[in-house]
Amino acid sequence: MTLTPFGTRLRAAMDSRGPLCVGIDPHAALLAQWGLQDDIAGLERFSRTVVEALAESVAVFKPQAAFFERFGSKGVAVLEQTVADARAAGTLVVMDAKRGDIGSTMAAYASAFLDPASPLFSDALTVSPYLGYGSLAPAVDLARESGAGLFVLALTSNPEGAEVQRAVREDGRTIAATMLAHLAAENADASPMGSFGAVVGATLGDLSSFDLDINGPLLAPGIGAQGATAADLPAVFGKAVRNVVPNVSRGVLRHGPDVTALRDAAHRFSDEIREAVSA
Repeated sequence: MTLTPFGTRLRAAMDSRGPLCVGIDPHAALLAQWGLQDDIAGLERFSRTVVEALAESVAVFKPQAAFFERFGSKGVAVLEQTVADARAAGTLVVMDAKRGDIGSTMAAYASAFLDPASPLFSDALTVSPYLGYGSLAPAVDLARESGAGLFVLALTSNPEGAEVQRAVREDGRTIAATMLAHLAAENADASPMGSFGAVVGATLGDLSSFDLDINGPLLAPGIGAQGATAADLPAVFGKAVRNVVPNVSRGVLRHGPDVTALRDAAHRFSDEIREAVSA
């Protein structure tokens, strides 16, 4: 099975539902805040509630694989069901697993998340390029074949990232700029938008020294609890702002388990983002 390319499907979802991406991050403190136990039953209840509350109104869900994997095989089974339920409801799923390796191991990671025959098949996967961009080739190839996408770590919101991402190569270009250039090449001639995106933090301020116009999506963590607001997006992303997929996790999830409160929070963020991006 080969789907319509991820970039095309994402553009349609963003145009019809708005660009908001909601993280599904069932960490122990949040489960407790919801009045749930930090166990499989709590994990199932949390994930099911988020999907049921928001699947018809947001463009993208981004489950964080680690919060499911910490429960072992039963947690992965919940993750499989969460992905299946979200996609069945028409919401795109970006698996936040940040995989990165070489050769057959990278190919196995890609197969786990980008092969339509896999129970964890997702519309896109976050990947780490810091074994060299070329090490991602198995994931790039399989994403093209299946119609999935990738989000490559480029300019992340964590302060520690700068020591690697802003390091300068012998040619005078930063590592982050090199990754962005690779992605622009992957997306060359794609329309309406390429399937190979970058992770770029919304908290990073002025990024005008980087060419973010890669003809692909920019997954932007940092809105809400990390301190960035929707109003910050145009200043951070410039002319590439239309392709930004702002990710909000705690800012929405802290309103659960009340379904109405979750929906209201997501709608507020979505409206603020639409206004900022279209201004």
